[in-house]
Amino acid sequence: MHVARPSITTIVFDFDGVLADTERLHLRAFQEVFAARGWSLDETAYFDQYLGYDDRGLVLAFGEDQRLGLTSRDVQTLVTDKGKVFASAVAAGDVVFPGTRACVERMAGRFTLGIASGALKDEIVAILEAADLRRFFSVIVAADDVTACKPAPEPYLTAAQRLGVVPSACAAIEDSAPGLAAARSAGMRTVAITTTTPAVLLTLADRVIGHLDELTPDLVTALGSTAAV
Repeated sequence: MHVARPSITTIVFDFDGVLADTERLHLRAFQEVFAARGWSLDETAYFDQYLGYDDRGLVLAFGEDQRLGLTSRDVQTLVTDKGKVFASAVAAGDVVFPGTRACVERMAGRFTLGIASGALKDEIVAILEAADLRRFFSVIVAADDVTACKPAPEPYLTAAQRLGVVPSACAAIEDSAPGLAAARSAGMRTVAITTTTPAVLLTLADRVIGHLDELTPDLVTALGSTAAV
């Protein structure tokens, strides 16, 4: 049975890898913290196995994969140390993608904007404020706002609730398979961008684009005509 969905009124962006070119900064921060303890995390493993995790989730998954027997205190120390290294890297320069400002301004002219991310809120706000983009986002849901991060739907469900809309009136913009799974489980339509993940791994998306320049109001509005089964 085909059921008409509501028109899309709201866009919820992922942050790392979508608006901000931060994934490699995160990787380097983890590498530095792990190397100090004699552990290694290469780029292939990061993007293939851990992309989409929040900091705590990545540390837990890495510790389990490497059989490190991490305690809760170990996990918190690693997350804190990584956050300090990442903050230093962010402070060194502007890390939003070249097309981010134009995209945000373009989409804000038609839609309400929010963010649902596995990053920490302080990191997100610092980057947005440095780029003078914070004012465009009505809601920011970060890792420290939820109990279950992506691929669980909670970040997107929380964003929709705080924005005062039903999830089906939202389009999520994502760069990872776990993020797409979270958005789809929440009931949102999805656009994937291939900044960190090849298109072949983003097949859950309703549309796949290569650059923020391709994200237009017309593209998002067209998703609203998709019928649900």
